[in-house]
Amino acid sequence: MVIHGILAASLALTSLPATSAHAEIDCSRVKCLALTFDDGPSVHTPKLLDLLKKERVKATFFLVGAQVEKYPSIVRREAAEGHAIGNHTYSHPSLPTLLDNEILAEIQNTQELIKEKTGTLPKMFRPPYGATDDRVLGLAGSQNLSQVLWTGTTLDWKLRNVAKIKAAVFRLAKRDGVILMHDVVPQTVQAMPAIIKELKKRGYHLVTVPTLERGKGMEAGVSYP
Repeated sequence: MVIHGILAASLALTSLPATSAHAEIDCSRVKCLALTFDDGPSVHTPKLLDLLKKERVKATFFLVGAQVEKYPSIVRREAAEGHAIGNHTYSHPSLPTLLDNEILAEIQNTQELIKEKTGTLPKMFRPPYGATDDRVLGLAGSQNLSQVLWTGTTLDWKLRNVAKIKAAVFRLAKRDGVILMHDVVPQTVQAMPAIIKELKKRGYHLVTVPTLERGKGMEAGVSYP
């Protein structure tokens, strides 16, 4: 009976999802960094997800509603594999230029789409281009969303060069950093194996934004980091 009990306990531990160990990372005690990807999903995202799974790394994806409609299975996979998912509006407009009802429509439509595909409403929102103000932040807060910006952007959409994207990430990497990239940029996905290898070598734990903020919490209507 004792042997069976030990065996059962062992099997239970080995059957835990990969996210369980990841969720226990305490970023107040270890060096953490959040890799975030905007504008997807795209045809390049599955290759990125394959890599993240292989390396046991979690990332944060800010999804555009129109892309969610186009690639629903990828969205489901992102959620199933333990990555954090945020709202990046439906059509990627500059929100401060819109009326209140237009901003809400951009946010609400994407919330509904992501919930439909994953079963969960996002708690995070990232304004396209980082264009925001108190009005946009307040409207996002009314939808129970916290705003997530970044500590550094690679400008990968502009660079379109693997070596330059890698160099940008290494230059921007710092403890508790939030790095902005795009999984719609093929060169970014191509650069990721070397990026992850080097960041791990530097001692970083690559985590989601919610894990990065663990202990501090993330409140609706508040901007992070």
